[in-house]
Amino acid sequence: MKLTPEQRVTLHGFNNLTKSLSFNMYDVCYTKTREEREAYIAYIDEQYNSERLTKILNNVADIIGAHVLNTAKQDYVPQGASVTILVSEGPVVEVPNESYDESPGPLPGNVVLQLDKSHITVHTYPEFHPSEGISTFRADIDVSTCGEISPLKALNYLIRSFDTDIMTIDYRVRGFTRDIEGQKLFIDHDINSIQNYIPQEIIQQYDMIDVNVYQENIFHTKCKLREFDLNNYLFGYTKEKLGTQEQADIAEQLKEEMDEIFYGKNIK
Repeated sequence: MKLTPEQRVTLHGFNNLTKSLSFNMYDVCYTKTREEREAYIAYIDEQYNSERLTKILNNVADIIGAHVLNTAKQDYVPQGASVTILVSEGPVVEVPNESYDESPGPLPGNVVLQLDKSHITVHTYPEFHPSEGISTFRADIDVSTCGEISPLKALNYLIRSFDTDIMTIDYRVRGFTRDIEGQKLFIDHDINSIQNYIPQEIIQQYDMIDVNVYQENIFHTKCKLREFDLNNYLFGYTKEKLGTQEQADIAEQLKEEMDEIFYGKNIK
């Protein structure tokens, strides 16, 4: 629901609130041999090279209504990529829903969107376990905006842009702005969980944990896929090529890896 002009708070000058979204995703794969590991890393590097990542970040800029000022991108050796986009204030870019579904957003009152001295970045980290056949791919995306809008508007698109087993999402509103009477405003929209801005059909696919510090306007959500199908974690073949015990052993390794990432600690 959009706020009417009567419901909005009149500000003194520019909205100085800084809103930062950190989106971290993980993809986990079982790669039994060195050849499988190398093939998986090469596949990830091809799928998420700096060119494709730049397109994703430019789409994010469109969704939140930003003008791109400068783009820096780099593919690394032996693996990984980074992209940084500097964006400035700009008008809302209306994007068709069939291209970027922002439900259940946008944030209330997003009619005129302003950005200033803001940035969007992504860094990727493909890696593998030295001995146990587990390879992982991590992408860290940060969207930082100043003004009336929140980068939460682009969260749905980011989730759908990556094949994610585990997500860690952080959102923080920093600083303050003032109304015309001089009263400080430390947040300009209602939120009690990042889950407010994740579509229900995605929420149903994940186990989720929230850790929120409301008085500091800090919100944290972790997500791990509920359904486990071993075929989704084998690279280049299906589980039918494995014996029953080998399937069970590999599934145990994968689930342990995912639990350790999700809970942020070593289990063994």
